[in-house]
Amino acid sequence: MSAPHHGRPTAEEIERLLLGLPPRFTRKEVAAESGVPGELAERIWRALGFAQRADDAVAFTDADVNALRRVRNMLDSGLIDEQTVIRMARALGQTTARLAQWQAEIMIGTLLPAEPSEEDLASVLDTAQGLVPDFEHVLIHVWRAQLAAAGTRLLALADDNDELVPTRVPMAVGFADLVSFTRRSRELGEKELADLVEGFESRASDVVASHGARLVKTLGDEVLFTAQTPKQAADIALDLVETEELRIGLAYGPVVPMMGDVFGTTVNLAARLTAIARAGTILVDAELAGGLDGYALHKIRRRPARGLGVVQPYVLRRSSS
Repeated sequence: MSAPHHGRPTAEEIERLLLGLPPRFTRKEVAAESGVPGELAERIWRALGFAQRADDAVAFTDADVNALRRVRNMLDSGLIDEQTVIRMARALGQTTARLAQWQAEIMIGTLLPAEPSEEDLASVLDTAQGLVPDFEHVLIHVWRAQLAAAGTRLLALADDNDELVPTRVPMAVGFADLVSFTRRSRELGEKELADLVEGFESRASDVVASHGARLVKTLGDEVLFTAQTPKQAADIALDLVETEELRIGLAYGPVVPMMGDVFGTTVNLAARLTAIARAGTILVDAELAGGLDGYALHKIRRRPARGLGVVQPYVLRRSSS
């Protein structure tokens, strides 16, 4: 480990700490060294979310060369093509950008006092230097475990469909929305608002994971999750509504999985049901209600749902028995 930093860390010190190697190459040189055509290398950097560098900017390291060489090896193997490389790069860039920002905010929020000095900032950098190797190993382990889980889910979906790789799969979709979030955001200070959102997201994530489902994304005051069965979705919604002041919409039907997200009429219907639901209630569509047994379902009057016509909602509650 290098000597402790003193004073405010520079951008160069941060890059040296996290990247490990000094920049040595321009963008043309890194492409030449790796054997990847310059135009493709540019497309890869853009897909990863990095700004384009000037022709004469020395901004790339030996690690960048090695990464591009691995891309070249994958292309030379014939197992994937350039379009697949760009799509994978975009998935990697967008996901890791959010992950890195999130983790940096956690570290800074945990380690810095309310009014940090330059020495405090340097201390964060020293702490990060000690933690990064362990973080890196944990990241790779969790990524492999998540990849295995995704493969298992896709295999289960294929087993339930005639298509080997179904493009539209039957799935339960749920939206959970924090009630009166706009009003509460005006009343709370920045830290209290951040605690509210993070607390909601963490509880929702725990509940969804405990039922073997997937949290697709969070939108501040709203979370979107999917489950393979109506029962899973119902149990998640019932657990969530007991911990927060929420309104929840659930629907079951064909879904188009794409870019880690889900699309289609079923997703739109779940969102519309959430908008219709009152505070503290769960509304489900007729398809999901038909797949439930042993729950209290109350049929309410039909409602217009924007873009979907008139829908028949049911209020879901736990069975009194």
